[in-house]
Amino acid sequence: MNSVTGIIYAICRGFIDSLKGTVVLFYMDKQINKKLVDKDKCLSRTELRKRDLITPSPSKYKQRESMVLMRTIQCCALNGGVFWLSIQIFEFGLLPFVKYLLTIIFGHSPGMGLTVWSWIHPFLSLTFGTIWVLPLFLLSRIVNSLWFQDIANSAYRYRQGRPMLLSSVSKLIADMLFSILVQALFLGQGMLVSKVPLPPLGDILALVHMCLLYALYAFEYKWFNMGWELHRRLTFIEGNWPYFLGFGMPLAVLTQLPNSYVVSGCVFSILFPLFIISGNEAEPVTGVCDCQLKLFSPVIAIANTLFNKTIGRVNKR
Repeated sequence: MNSVTGIIYAICRGFIDSLKGTVVLFYMDKQINKKLVDKDKCLSRTELRKRDLITPSPSKYKQRESMVLMRTIQCCALNGGVFWLSIQIFEFGLLPFVKYLLTIIFGHSPGMGLTVWSWIHPFLSLTFGTIWVLPLFLLSRIVNSLWFQDIANSAYRYRQGRPMLLSSVSKLIADMLFSILVQALFLGQGMLVSKVPLPPLGDILALVHMCLLYALYAFEYKWFNMGWELHRRLTFIEGNWPYFLGFGMPLAVLTQLPNSYVVSGCVFSILFPLFIISGNEAEPVTGVCDCQLKLFSPVIAIANTLFNKTIGRVNKR
């Protein structure tokens, strides 16, 4: 397989693998819970007592059941059924209704009606955004992160077994903080390259950044549970970028379709659980390209500088 053919194959394979979660989702819970039942049957009463466990009652067993499908449905309900739907009702229901009332009230003076509407429209939008959208957006980010972790842990145990994690709590915390910083900087880098004067080039570069970032989001849960540190995760993506480019492409394209950042966030939160599952199921295509795509290198250098300065100041104190 030559280099060009290998790259095309890896991109297509990544794209196809990213969609596997939509299928696996519907039978994963059943198989995970079957494994739990079989495991309980294999344990003797003596072993259960040694582990300070009592033969599980139906209510206790329910707490151990996998809830991947339920968590995914909850993500759809919160982000699509509550958050996104409320925005659509406000934009296409309440605002047009208020504007229609003003045309009736000021029917004799259309100019006055337009003037009043020019004041009421931004006021209503600001009030709705402050009282409803912003608090719900922040709440959904927190709740989503917890649900995403539940889905990722269940998916990992289903395919890989017990998580390994990092060797110490300090390493774990440092890795998480550094990862968040790198991802935020990389998102900013993607926005920056989108401003390249040549429109097609800027759009393509921005899309590549988002594809790799979303692939990192999806696989990071799996790699984190495998005990991979951040530099290993990023090096793996940079060295096998064709596969991860294809893997992140569906989510990157779908989240770029809405004009609103908030709506784009809703689309991401609805679809992302499927990509977490896909990432756990996937076996990345490696070694098809000798050229690494070192897009993370600039932000790693910046993050290292920021971390060193921060840690240095703390140590001096």
